[in-house]
Amino acid sequence: MFWCGIAVAASAAAYAVAAAIAVRVKLEADYSARPGEFPAVTILKPLCGDEHELYECLRSFCDQDYQRFQIVFGVADGADPAAEVVGRLQREFPQLDLKLVVDRRQHGSSRKVSNLMNMMPLARHDFLVISDSDVRVLPDYLSRIVPPLLDPDVGIVTCPYRGVPRRGLWSLLGSMFINDWFIPSVRVAALSGSRAFAFGVTIALRRQVLASIGGFAAIANQLADDYRLGELTRARGLRTVLSAVVVETCVDEHSFGGLVRHELRWLRTIRAVRPLGYGLSIITFSVPMALLGCAISRAAWPTLVLLAVTALGRTALHVRVRGAAKGLARDFAVLPLREALSLLLWAWGFVTRRVQWRDDRLRVTRDGSVQPVVRITQ
Repeated sequence: MFWCGIAVAASAAAYAVAAAIAVRVKLEADYSARPGEFPAVTILKPLCGDEHELYECLRSFCDQDYQRFQIVFGVADGADPAAEVVGRLQREFPQLDLKLVVDRRQHGSSRKVSNLMNMMPLARHDFLVISDSDVRVLPDYLSRIVPPLLDPDVGIVTCPYRGVPRRGLWSLLGSMFINDWFIPSVRVAALSGSRAFAFGVTIALRRQVLASIGGFAAIANQLADDYRLGELTRARGLRTVLSAVVVETCVDEHSFGGLVRHELRWLRTIRAVRPLGYGLSIITFSVPMALLGCAISRAAWPTLVLLAVTALGRTALHVRVRGAAKGLARDFAVLPLREALSLLLWAWGFVTRRVQWRDDRLRVTRDGSVQPVVRITQ
C-alpha cells in the first residue's frame, strides 16, 4: 500500500507540473502568408437562440482585418431571436457579404450539423471556417488561422479556447471546467505529440477536404461532430494543426442543474469517442488523486511532499489561465468545490450514456452518434 500510494501521488504531481508547463508553451508556430496569398473564406455560423453576448460574439467575426470573406448564418426558424441579431449586423456592415439561411430541414440527429448542411449551398468560397455562436475573436483571427490551409498536407486547423464567465458562481465553475481542466489536458496531450482533437470554436478546412470525407452528411448523427471531422481528415493522412490563436467562448450557466447537464454532455461525449482516454483521465484531477495517494500510504512523508508539489503545480496552472489578479482570492476559495465536482461528474459519466442538449434528451452510442430518447419540446 505504501508504494501504491506513492505511485498515485507521483502520477498526480507529474500531471500537475506537466499541465502548468503546457499552458505556457506555444505549441504551433504561426504560419505566414503575404496579403495577396490570402484566399477568400466563408465562415459558417450555425445559430439557435439569443445566447449571452451573441451580438458581441458575431460582430467580432465581422470586424476582421481580412480582405475577402463571407459569413453565412443559419437558423431553423425565422422567428429565432438570433435572426434579428443577424439582421442588425447586416445593417451595420452593408459592405460585407453576410447571408442568413432559414431552413428547418433535419438531415440527421444533430441539429447543428443539419443547420450546416442547409447553409452550405450559400457558401461561395473554397476555404471554410466553422465556428460556434458563443465565440469571440480578435481582428487578426482569419489572417492567422487560414494560412496553414495553404499546405496541402493540412486537413483542419483548430484553436484552443478560454472560457469567459458572466457573473455568478455557476458560470465561474463552468469557465474553470474549460480553463483549468479541459484545455490544460488537451495541451498536455499536444505537448506529447498528439493531435487527436478538434474543437467547435474553430474548425477551418478546404471544401475539397470536406467533400473527400463525405461532406457534413458523414457527421450528421454525431454528437462530437467537431472531433469526428478531425478524425475523418486524419484518416485520410492529413494533419491537424492546433493554432497559436486562442479564442474566447462565453460561459453562461444560469443554474447548478444546467451546469451539471452541460458538463455531463461533454464528459459522456468524450467517454463515447475515447473510452480508454476517458478512463485514464482520472489522473487529471490532480489534487484529489494526490490526497488519495496520501490516504493509501497513510500519510507517508513522500506522498505529503508530492501533495505539496501537486498543489503548487495546480496553483501555478490556475494563475496562468486566470490571467488577471482581480478575483483571484475568490477563485481559490472556489477551486476545492470545482475539483470535487469535476471528479464526481467524471465518475457519473460512467453511469449512463444519456445526455441533454438544449431541449433534446439523447443517448450517445459507442461510435459517438446520438439517438433521441425523448423530445421535451417541439
